[in-house]
Amino acid sequence: MKLQGTMTVNEKGHLVIGGCDTVELAREFGTPLYVMDEEFIRQNCKAYYESFTGAYPNSEVIYASKAFLAIAMCNIIEEEGLGLDVVSGGELYTALKAKFPTGRIYFHGNNKSPEEIRMALEANIGRFVVDNTYEMDLLNSIAGEMNKKANILIRITPGIEAHTHEYIQTGQIDSKFGLVLSNGQAMEGIKKALGLENLILKGLHCHIGSQIFELQSYQHAAEVMMEYIQKVTAETGVEITELNLGGGFGIYYSAGDRPASIKTYATIVMETVQRKAREFNINVPKVIVEPGRSIVGAAGTTLYTIGSVKDIPGVRKYVAVDGGMADNPRPALYQARYEALVANKADQPKNDEVSIAGKCCESGDMLIWDLAVPEVEPGDILAVSCTGAYNYSMASNYNRLTKPAVVLVNRGNAELIVRRETYEDLVQNDIVPERFKKNKKLTIAK
Repeated sequence: MKLQGTMTVNEKGHLVIGGCDTVELAREFGTPLYVMDEEFIRQNCKAYYESFTGAYPNSEVIYASKAFLAIAMCNIIEEEGLGLDVVSGGELYTALKAKFPTGRIYFHGNNKSPEEIRMALEANIGRFVVDNTYEMDLLNSIAGEMNKKANILIRITPGIEAHTHEYIQTGQIDSKFGLVLSNGQAMEGIKKALGLENLILKGLHCHIGSQIFELQSYQHAAEVMMEYIQKVTAETGVEITELNLGGGFGIYYSAGDRPASIKTYATIVMETVQRKAREFNINVPKVIVEPGRSIVGAAGTTLYTIGSVKDIPGVRKYVAVDGGMADNPRPALYQARYEALVANKADQPKNDEVSIAGKCCESGDMLIWDLAVPEVEPGDILAVSCTGAYNYSMASNYNRLTKPAVVLVNRGNAELIVRRETYEDLVQNDIVPERFKKNKKLTIAK
């Protein structure tokens, strides 16, 4: 496993993150346990801020909260000077509970409900990223009822297929997101928005996918969108002052992943936008990017306790842990690959090969295939790296498993930022019809 962020191995041979011994963390907080490296998160935030806003003042970095969101995470993002993108009432509510500056909140989503729209308008968020014409009409109507004006970006589908898993491609024409650029749909939507009295068109948005390593994809997206901005201005006479190019910057998960530097990414995007502005003799729009995974992904590690071992001679050795697809569905969803090490034997030679199985009642609940490890035994602690993005966010209660706790580690201190669910949490929303209660009493009486 590649050691990233503040990861080290101490004299006991234990994995250490943020100055905290992971074996001790497992003992204190239990497993499965999400461990977030605060210093690493802040380093990534600073790299984005300095590479974009610091070097190019007419730009903004907003954190894609769907990667990982908790009130404490909102506090970090605010302190580091980034904005926040939300895609639901729940994410917006979390931001509001954190007292995040609402003017720096962008609201995404392809099917925002009337209740979510009202909530966002009441909070005076900075921008709505409008996905379709139905939403335009809905937002315009509700804003009118509330005597509000909504600042919007219109999401465009630019027709760019990034080289990534098909489920996380979003820029191609055949996508549930955005208005298609190539067939005139996007231009019709822009003209419609300009005619709605309670909407203020500020700019355009596009997002071509996630876990992207080829920076040429971002360059191409910037070129296409700048050419389209010039076309919009020529056809409508309206200047587009903001261009949101989405996120999707890839990170290291396992051998073979080679992400570029954030600075290189920023330089390619910003220089492309500036070059096209000169070419078309238009003003350089404010450029917005939306990193999520690349801020928290590699900063998260999940700790598990090893349980049963099933050795099939000549075939495979299965090692089961006390979590699985309920706390990390990505291998099952995307065939995502991860690296791991035995945290309490981090310095020992890896002379065995095993496959890591989850405890869910699914044959597909496999976290890692063919992992090199020392000889393992029940009670060992397994650390799976790069689980900071889309793991806690996508965690479920499948098999009525409780969602893990999240701890924030920094300079030897470990702070609980999300408590572990309890069995009582699992049933707190269950409602038993009165007839069942009566039947139960009759059964007991017999």
